[in-house]
Amino acid sequence: MDASQVIFILSAALIIASALMVVTTRNLIHAALWLIAALFGVAILFTLLDASFLAVVQVVVYIGAIAIMFIFAVMLTRREMRDQGPQVNTSWPIAALFSALTLGGLLVLFTKWTGFYTPLGEIPAGTDTLTQLGVALTSPEAFVLPFEVASVLLLAALIGSVYVAMNKK
Repeated sequence: MDASQVIFILSAALIIASALMVVTTRNLIHAALWLIAALFGVAILFTLLDASFLAVVQVVVYIGAIAIMFIFAVMLTRREMRDQGPQVNTSWPIAALFSALTLGGLLVLFTKWTGFYTPLGEIPAGTDTLTQLGVALTSPEAFVLPFEVASVLLLAALIGSVYVAMNKK
């Protein structure tokens, strides 16, 4: 095993352990900190793939903005959310069933997919991958529709959060 394989295994273990801690911890601040650790592990994987732009975006946008915003939101609104009753969702068996069905579907999909065994081609040394990413995100033949759908969903979430914040009970 070379160094990159060891770093990959350690990063994968960090991501899996942190993700498990995000969904199992009861303290929201601790969950946010575990989320930051998981996102940092993903940034390490981007670095191993020589995708330095995506690694920087992962750290700046996801860790630096979204996770910190989540921590501030929890800290600012936690006073109204003090324990008023049990914090357990009573319909967790339904969620567990859907999770198991989704896992089963993914396992069936991945056992029939040959993409794990086909090697990827080498990227030529002078290729500007950042420009290709920009063209792919804005080209009508590529990913412009999912890109715009994501922007509309984020706008709807922003409007919904403003409505909830302004709504007086």
